Amino acid sequence: MDVIRTAIGLMSGTSMDGIDVALIRTDGRGFIERGPFMGVPYDADFRGQLKRALELSRPLSERSQRPAELRDIELELTLRHAIAVTAFMERFELSAGAVDILGFHGQTVLHRPDEGLTIQIGDGGELARRTGISVVYDMRANDMVHGGQGAPLVPAYHAALAGKFQQAGQAVCFVNIGGISNLTFIGTDGRISAFDSGPGNTLIDQWVEMQTGKAYDPGGEIGGRGKVVAALAERYLQSPFFRGNVRRSLDRGDFAPLRPEEASLEDGARTLAHVAAASIIKSAGFLPETPALYIVCGGGRLNATVMVEFSIMAERLGSRVLTAEEAGFDGDAMEAEAWAYLAVRSLDGLPLTFPSTTGVAAPVSGGVLATP
Repeated sequence: MDVIRTAIGLMSGTSMDGIDVALIRTDGRGFIERGPFMGVPYDADFRGQLKRALELSRPLSERSQRPAELRDIELELTLRHAIAVTAFMERFELSAGAVDILGFHGQTVLHRPDEGLTIQIGDGGELARRTGISVVYDMRANDMVHGGQGAPLVPAYHAALAGKFQQAGQAVCFVNIGGISNLTFIGTDGRISAFDSGPGNTLIDQWVEMQTGKAYDPGGEIGGRGKVVAALAERYLQSPFFRGNVRRSLDRGDFAPLRPEEASLEDGARTLAHVAAASIIKSAGFLPETPALYIVCGGGRLNATVMVEFSIMAERLGSRVLTAEEAGFDGDAMEAEAWAYLAVRSLDGLPLTFPSTTGVAAPVSGGVLATP
């Protein structure tokens, strides 16, 4: 009989806006019981440190390299995750003994799949010591050792959630609009296909922060007041990334930000929202079939401008678009839940990635286990 474990997932994504903490009970297979969720935002100073970590990581060529300043940022990130776990457990009245495993993503500071290199900072051993709970971390690296792109990893969880839609005879595509957007397609026959689809929130966030000092465009309000600058949109959408049959995973630096003089605040935000939506549609052209249903999770689903653009484009192709909440899920919690799910699969030696999700040679498990 499969063992059901209680797991907490910890996600700090490419948007670098905070830590998502979610609890599930699962056997790492088909049984999933979703629990509470909590978001812990980063302050502006620490977001600045994480941006500095991106700069410090640029010249690195080995996963284990940690220049002194980067190591300091890694320790601070780990401490913040330990504090987040403690706060979560206090809030929901959980004891350390009630949780079997933490799934710790860490912060991606460098991702160069063509070089077989990915670096996520975050000290799993230190997190285990400070929380008193075992930790699975560094879940991308083994995939890359075996020829994969190291991303996306969430599809295994999406596939487990898709059962009710498959039973209704619908091909479904989960769209995660984070800093980078990615797709997970689950066909009616259970076939999984997944890949990064293009820029999500990152370009919009960079533009709004450059122009206003705000971290993002709340609700897509700024973009909603602008118009699409076609020439700028086409510059992004003509990227070689959208051509050819080989899908590759993306780093937040793969698409250059707009320059301040290229558009007004509103037009720039609207144009980049259009790019975020159109990127999904262009990349979905590489799927085995057109999805009957798109389920949108991640922070981008809260940007009304992105969602309106995407819904119009999808409906033209005969697809429906639902937010995660409309489909019965929690779009904020889903990535953190996925990391909890993957941690349990890692404990059991089950595959985290597949040839059709990352391009790995064969289904492969991954992750490093640290005990208190």
